[in-house]
Amino acid sequence: MKDNNAKNRIAKLREEISRLREEYHVRNNPKVTDDVYESLTRELHNLEAKYPEFIEIDSKIDRVAGKPLDKFKKVKHEIRMLSMNDTFSFDEIKDWETRIYKLLNKKHSYFCEVKFDGLSASLIYKNGIFVEGSTRGDGFIGEDVTENLKMINSIPLKLKSPYPSYLEVRGEVLMPKKVWEVLNKNNTKEGKPTFANTRNAAAGSLRQLDPKIVKERRLDFFPWDLASIKYDDKEINIKTHSDKHKLLRELGFSLDSHEKKAKNLEEVFSFIEEIGKIRESLPYGSDGVAILVDELELQENLGIVGKAPRYMTAYKYPAERATTVVTDITVNVGRTGVMTPLAHFNPTLVAGSTISKATLHNMDQIERLDIRVGDTVVIQKAGDVIPEVVEVLVNMRTGKEKKFKMPEACPVCNSNIERKAGFGEGSSSVAYYCTNKLCPARSRRGMQHFVNIFEIYEIGPKILDRLKDEGLISDSADLFTLERADLSGLDRFGEKSADNIINSIEIHKKISLWRFIYALGIIHVGEQTARDLADHFHSLTNLSKASIEELNNIGNIGPAVSESIFHYFQDKNNIHFLDKLFENGVEIILEQKKTGNLTGKIFVLTGTLPTLSREDAKKKIIDNGGKVSSSVSSKTDYVLVGEEPGSKYEDAKKLGVKILSESEFLKMF
Repeated sequence: MKDNNAKNRIAKLREEISRLREEYHVRNNPKVTDDVYESLTRELHNLEAKYPEFIEIDSKIDRVAGKPLDKFKKVKHEIRMLSMNDTFSFDEIKDWETRIYKLLNKKHSYFCEVKFDGLSASLIYKNGIFVEGSTRGDGFIGEDVTENLKMINSIPLKLKSPYPSYLEVRGEVLMPKKVWEVLNKNNTKEGKPTFANTRNAAAGSLRQLDPKIVKERRLDFFPWDLASIKYDDKEINIKTHSDKHKLLRELGFSLDSHEKKAKNLEEVFSFIEEIGKIRESLPYGSDGVAILVDELELQENLGIVGKAPRYMTAYKYPAERATTVVTDITVNVGRTGVMTPLAHFNPTLVAGSTISKATLHNMDQIERLDIRVGDTVVIQKAGDVIPEVVEVLVNMRTGKEKKFKMPEACPVCNSNIERKAGFGEGSSSVAYYCTNKLCPARSRRGMQHFVNIFEIYEIGPKILDRLKDEGLISDSADLFTLERADLSGLDRFGEKSADNIINSIEIHKKISLWRFIYALGIIHVGEQTARDLADHFHSLTNLSKASIEELNNIGNIGPAVSESIFHYFQDKNNIHFLDKLFENGVEIILEQKKTGNLTGKIFVLTGTLPTLSREDAKKKIIDNGGKVSSSVSSKTDYVLVGEEPGSKYEDAKKLGVKILSESEFLKMF
């Protein structure tokens, strides 16, 4: 083929493939089969390989996967990526409207759109060209996934003219349900793990280091906002959120057609009901409807509370339920030895996820439900996340169902189990425990807890298992004896990953006293109790010598906790483990006790604060000598209350505990 003919053929192929892509991704109206489309694309790529001088760098067609990455670099969002507060009923939406109307006292309209279940992403365009894409991350900093986003056909690599000089688009990366089903089917055949739902599949696909894999996953993208837009030669004429959607379509983006501009809540509710009827038939997973004040000027007036804007809310559909049959009830052993019953089902699709098991928490829950092996049960995903059994259909019983009994021996190590005393005087805990402190199940979970509290995040469960299987470690203390050569010689462990692990272990050999205590995994000792013990005893030696009576005299520490701590330091195996830690280089940093105007004061936090995150408020309290508790009691000094507080607010009022707003709280410093 002559050069000129090749150039013309390439141009024609580009034009036709671009048209077909727009029909498919923007208009949702495929004109040809996949085979025809792929044949045209293959011809284009063959011609470009022969005539590279005619390749267009910013082509909408040429989405060739780049070189696999070692890792993703961090990207700072110039404008924070926010999240939405959820509502679960029409009454809650009415309450939301009441709150915003008090602030606006002005008539406004709404904009409604389907809230698809995927992974949020930000796209940056300069002079019409897609130059950078990133994940939401923590809202402030995400990961650069530009090369992977280029593999998504519904993301334009070049905007339609006239385009702005700068544009930031935010939206959702999605995996179609049909693609998810095929992917899981193939993974099952190949013995690979399957994805629980389309959201997990989309997130897992976008975060692949090899863009070729992303391309094969056939992801889609629906924008839901214009975060920033600049024109060099004209003013921006965007007054509403619906105007943003119109402009996005004009620039070449694909948006879902299910959206509505509403004059009032009645029209909003009508839209929610309409989507609810067709939600399961939509090609993408959806967990609700986003509702926004449409006028941008009013959005700005309403502002932001915490990490969510006041001007929008997400209506979440009720948790989907389904029926299934309990095939077995087994027991898992946790890091402290606690034994948790687990119900197994015939695999059942609920809210977009295939569920095959759910925790039954404890024997009290089993007895309350009267659940038996062989029962037909109702299951749901609470908040569309956690699977749970909500009801037993007793009329479905055949008489062959079997009641569950807690085993007399640990299913992992065959040691005796016991039911231990609870926190309250004279009460009995619902928890059963394996008595073997060296139980392999306890060791594995305890080790993962240990490395997490030591903040050695490079070591996950699979790496721990590998190190144990290879005989490199037998407990957490052995981690501090590892050398680079131990790891780099293992299959699939390169020098870089070995260096990262060894460096992290070395950096975290020095640890504060409260973290060290918390990492030991002593039964009943959580983060706050560990802090209380560190503040009281100032050293591990003092703590290890403490009597039960002395421990009991510490505020917020009851008899069950005291006995657990005392007996931990009487156990020779535990003392050997502590000695081993120190011999291997672990060093406790004796932090100076923080004092301030809040010394001795106990705070409880509830609700969303206007400007402070919960962690910021907690840090202020601790840095000034105060303590943070998870529950309200007569010993609580203050309850810091934000917007939409929970039951702790009512508990505070009943007990007469001082209630603080954020502004009152900040005046204390």
